[in-house]
Amino acid sequence: MSGEAILPALPGVSDHPSGGAAAPLPDVLPPVRARRGVLGFVRRHPTIAVGGGLLLLLLLAAVLAPLLWTADPTALAPRLRTREPSAQWWFGTDMLGRDVYSRVLYGTRVSLLVGFAVAILASAAGLLIGLVSGFVRWADGLIMRIMDGLMSIPPILLAIALMALTRGSVGNVILAITVAEVPRVSRLVRGVVLSLREQPYIDAAVAAGTRTPAIVWRHILPNTLAPLTVQATYICASAMITEAILSFIGAGTPPIIPSWGNIMAEGRALWQVKPYIVFFPALFLSVTVLAVNLLGDGLRDALDPRMARRL
Repeated sequence: MSGEAILPALPGVSDHPSGGAAAPLPDVLPPVRARRGVLGFVRRHPTIAVGGGLLLLLLLAAVLAPLLWTADPTALAPRLRTREPSAQWWFGTDMLGRDVYSRVLYGTRVSLLVGFAVAILASAAGLLIGLVSGFVRWADGLIMRIMDGLMSIPPILLAIALMALTRGSVGNVILAITVAEVPRVSRLVRGVVLSLREQPYIDAAVAAGTRTPAIVWRHILPNTLAPLTVQATYICASAMITEAILSFIGAGTPPIIPSWGNIMAEGRALWQVKPYIVFFPALFLSVTVLAVNLLGDGLRDALDPRMARRL
C-alpha cells in the first residue's frame, strides 16, 4: 500500500486522468432556474401576484372605462328605469334609468383615486411626523399627545366632522380621510425610529461626527420604508371603505359623481325587489379591498425576513 493520502471525491470534480472538471450536477440547476422569471416570482409570492393582478385589472377598467362598452353614467332615461340585468343592460338600470354597469366602472375611478391619494398623502405626512417625533426628543411628547388626541376619535366620525365643515367633493373627502389616517402612520414610524436610534451603527455614526440630517437620510429613512409600504396598502383599503361609507350616508362625494357608495345609497330603497343595484358596486368594493389586502399581506411576508419561509 502506497503512502499517498486517499482523498474523498469532491462533487463536480472528475477523477479522469486529464483532470478536467465534470459537468455540474443535474440536480442543482433546476431549482435555481425555477426561482427565476415571472413563474418563480408567482410561486414565491402568490399573494402579491393575485392581489397585484386584481388591482391591475381594476386600474385598467377605471382608465379604459370609456372603451369598455359603457354609456354616460349620468344620463337619465326614466322610461328604462329598474331594468333587470340582461344582454343589453349587463348590470341592469337604477330607478332613474341610468346604466349600473357604466356607473360601477366609472365609480372605480373615484375609489382608486381616493385610496391611492390617501395612502400617499398619509404616508408622507406620517413619515415626516414620525421622523421628527422619534429623533427630536423635546418635541416627541407634544407631537404624540396631539396624535393620541386624534386617534381617540374614530376615523369615520373624524372624517364626517371634517366633511361637515366643507362642501362635498372628491378632494375634500381625500383631505378628511388623510387627516384621520396620519396618526396611525406617525406612530408606526416613530416606533421604528425609536428602535433604530439605539442601534450600534447609529452610535458609531454619531461618534464619527455625522450630522443628524445625514443620519436620518442614510440610516433611518431607508429602514422605515418597508413597514411604511405595508401600512400604506392597509390605509388604501381603509380609505376606500371610508369613502364608500361617507358617500352612502350623504357626507362624501356629491350624488352627481358616480361612486360605489352613492350607487348603493340610491339603491337601498329598492334592495328587496332590485338587489342588483346594490350588489354589483358592493361586489366591486369587496374585490378591490381584498386585492389591496392581499398585496399588503404579500409585501409584509416578502419584506419581513422573520416571515420568510426559507433563506
